[in-house]
Amino acid sequence: MRNPLIRRLPRELKSEAGKYIIIFVFMVIVIGFVSGFLVASGSLMNIYNESFEKYNIEDGNLELSERCDVSALSAIEQKAGVTFYENFYIQRETKEIDSTLRIFKNRDEVNKISLHEGYLPTKDTEIAIDRMYADNNSLKVGDTLTVGGRELEITALIALSDYSALYESPSDMMFDAIKFGVAVMTDEGFEAMGENGFHYSYSWKYNKAPADDIEAKEMSEQLLSIVSQNAQVTEFIPMYSNQAIQFVGDDTGKDRIMFTVFLYIVIVILAFIMAITTNNTIAKDSTVIGTLRASGYTRGEIVRHYLAMPVLIVIVSALVGNVIGYTLFEDFAVGIYYKNYSIPVYVTKPSIDAFVKTTVVPVAIMLLINYLILAHKLRLSPLRFIRRDLKTKQRKKALRLNTKIGIMHRFRTRIILQNIPNYITIVIGIFLANIILLLGMGFSELLQRNNELISENIICNYQYVLRAPCETADENAEKYCAGSLSTIEGRLKSETVTIYGLAPDSRYIDVDTENGVYISDAYSKKFKVEKGDGITLRETFGTKEYSFTVAGIYYNPTSIAVYMDKDFFNDTFGNEKRYFNGYLSDEKLDDIDDMYVASVITEDDMNKMARQLTRSMGSIFDMFYAFGLVMFMLIIYLLSKIVIEKNAQSISMTKILGYSNGEIGSLYVVSTSIVVVLSFLLTMPLVNLAMKYICEMVFSAFSGRMVYEVPPMVFVKIILSGIAAYAVIAFAQLRKLRKIPMDIALKNV
Repeated sequence: MRNPLIRRLPRELKSEAGKYIIIFVFMVIVIGFVSGFLVASGSLMNIYNESFEKYNIEDGNLELSERCDVSALSAIEQKAGVTFYENFYIQRETKEIDSTLRIFKNRDEVNKISLHEGYLPTKDTEIAIDRMYADNNSLKVGDTLTVGGRELEITALIALSDYSALYESPSDMMFDAIKFGVAVMTDEGFEAMGENGFHYSYSWKYNKAPADDIEAKEMSEQLLSIVSQNAQVTEFIPMYSNQAIQFVGDDTGKDRIMFTVFLYIVIVILAFIMAITTNNTIAKDSTVIGTLRASGYTRGEIVRHYLAMPVLIVIVSALVGNVIGYTLFEDFAVGIYYKNYSIPVYVTKPSIDAFVKTTVVPVAIMLLINYLILAHKLRLSPLRFIRRDLKTKQRKKALRLNTKIGIMHRFRTRIILQNIPNYITIVIGIFLANIILLLGMGFSELLQRNNELISENIICNYQYVLRAPCETADENAEKYCAGSLSTIEGRLKSETVTIYGLAPDSRYIDVDTENGVYISDAYSKKFKVEKGDGITLRETFGTKEYSFTVAGIYYNPTSIAVYMDKDFFNDTFGNEKRYFNGYLSDEKLDDIDDMYVASVITEDDMNKMARQLTRSMGSIFDMFYAFGLVMFMLIIYLLSKIVIEKNAQSISMTKILGYSNGEIGSLYVVSTSIVVVLSFLLTMPLVNLAMKYICEMVFSAFSGRMVYEVPPMVFVKIILSGIAAYAVIAFAQLRKLRKIPMDIALKNV
């Protein structure tokens, strides 16, 4: 005999069509979005992992002050067990765009090229440029670009396997694919660019690959020691610490974790909402359930019946969401990754892992939470269901409220107390929605604020680092010493620290270096170092360590730096007393030959991180804002709807007693309104703390320091947008309240 309970399912679906459609659409969007990103990130990780062998990516690279003799290089190779490959490059400014191109010769042995569009250069007037750099600057194949004073035709858009993230320097806080790019030319074209700014860079591959990063670190330190005995090393970057290679793998792995956790949090919230709505349905159907139980239906059969609809909704939502995820949202996710990474040509790889995470696990979560709540609810006897006595804990008497409080206020308070589970879920939902809203609305403001902090605290307009001491006629230019050391890996990964050797009474950095060594405020906050503490730093390209006592903290909130007297700098690092290798200046120094200039640091260089994140993540911030608002409206709508449905008999009775719809609305809708507004106001400080913790944890992986400062107006906008969205829901609930007939109270007497 067919189970008659099955016939109730279509009727239940029809009677609660609005609720189920809203949950279905929301889950389809969430699962589709997460599925798309998991498939895209999984395919990207597959491409990334295969690229090491496919494109023969280096095990590291080093730069020497001059070209190494062939015999000396061969001796180092034999002693260290490596093979070196010339990977020389030059850097040139572009005319049409405010940017710098790092140009290499065409490659066919190591760090091979992935061709996206066009053909590799065959003439000395042709150039192939990075695909992401081209996209960010609206360049295409066939365009002419003036590089270093030469007009070159763009013949191809490419991805260099050792520049999947366009880091100009390993010490950069963030890659910059807008004002920095990489390119390749023919040997003749490369030679024609001249020798100014020439970098003697060598890539190496180990003859026997290291087993892991620990062994790779030991082997690289041994290699550095051997090379340092034979040549002057100016830069040394093992592959395991090369952000230009490693960032994509590290960041994509974090993305997968973040999206998976986000999905599960949303599913848990929806599961609780579904369980609460099912509880409400059980309360309405209590006499029917009691009769069925008394007629011989088991508790398990009743539980399975009420589980059917939530599980069916999540299964259909997951399947539809995955279809959309593999089509619409995957393309969107790939577009986001292409804005961030210079990756080889993308190929989709079906992911079983993504299917399990977006289908099997959500169904299991929905099933488990609803089963536990239903099993607990349905353990009551059939007689209690028939009597509508569904309370598991009997209160001896109602909570007494002060009679001095007005009747309307007491009534609202009683409504809130009777619906505590619903309102607790509303508070949790608003808390999570506010985090998403803050991410969407506040992140761009946070980046803007960091830009302002950089501008407000920049040392000078032009910070020159020289290859060798060189005089200038500009009297306002101040000589200084520049160097770099690295922190020792511990709570945070090793990070490059800029060391400044300053003249007494420096006009540009107001630090009393005669009293000892100062550190920047960013160093102090990020590494938890205070005045009087000792710090130990090591050579960036060596093993020697230096220890200092912190005499004070200089306010520079974004740069990791150490400040000391110039004489102390030279004495510490073994330089001549009059040695210097840089100038601080507010004006450009035109009388210094380019061949003496190693680099020029400007405000524009310091703003790389904010510029790149705004460019690549702008559309995601907008999407987070929209999603947070929709999530907030969904939770409030469903739970406030339950409050009204649960109190339908009381509302009907008040209508019989002569209360108007407006008066009844002021009781039931205003009660929810009070909870919603208080939830916004009370959770916002917690949201701010949670967001600060999340940002500090995320940004600790970057070089430098990002300051968490969100303008108060952002929180005001979030609260106002939330209240405005709730006003729409409150209006809908008032309409629902008006439709409750008076005969409900009479039917259940």
